Amino acid sequence: MTRALFIVDVQNDFTEGGALGVDGGAAVAAGVSRYLAESRGRYELVFASRDWHDAENDNGGHFATDAAPDFVGTWPVHCVAGTEGAEYHPEFDVTAVDFHIHKGQGVPAYSIYEGTTTDGEPVRDLLERHGIDEIDVVGLATDYCVRASALDAREHGKKVRVLTDLVAGVAPETSERAFRELEAAGIELGHS
Repeated sequence: MTRALFIVDVQNDFTEGGALGVDGGAAVAAGVSRYLAESRGRYELVFASRDWHDAENDNGGHFATDAAPDFVGTWPVHCVAGTEGAEYHPEFDVTAVDFHIHKGQGVPAYSIYEGTTTDGEPVRDLLERHGIDEIDVVGLATDYCVRASALDAREHGKKVRVLTDLVAGVAPETSERAFRELEAAGIELGHS
């Protein structure tokens, strides 16, 4: 079995003090860095995704521009490409990352599978080219982008595990619902 690690959206805007900060986000950033330092040999590839939204538009209705955000399908402006909010959290050491994935460029995007490398290569193609069949998932936020990325990986035939001590969610209720949905889809919930 050949394994990859997905590190989802460990960005300033998704950690405490950011436009959509979640409680525990900074701790996830530090925890992911510790885990990478201890576990690099476990993974053939390490992917890190970032929301990388356009500044000049509402990103396909993703940004609430004409009304208050509903925090389901519309959101405050966040992770605009090239801004401090879109950068990785400073506690996240990216030296072990093989591929940096940008998603949400002009459109709503939650899953890492909706992104590409800076050269435009889709995640799915990279996984297939390198023979990846197992994926561990960590990052932010449990109930949105971690959930979507794990479900997509499972849908693409991968054995998937979410490391629950290295994720943080928007709300406890929606995070618990996401965990139940992931388990129902055959995704393992584990710890680092």
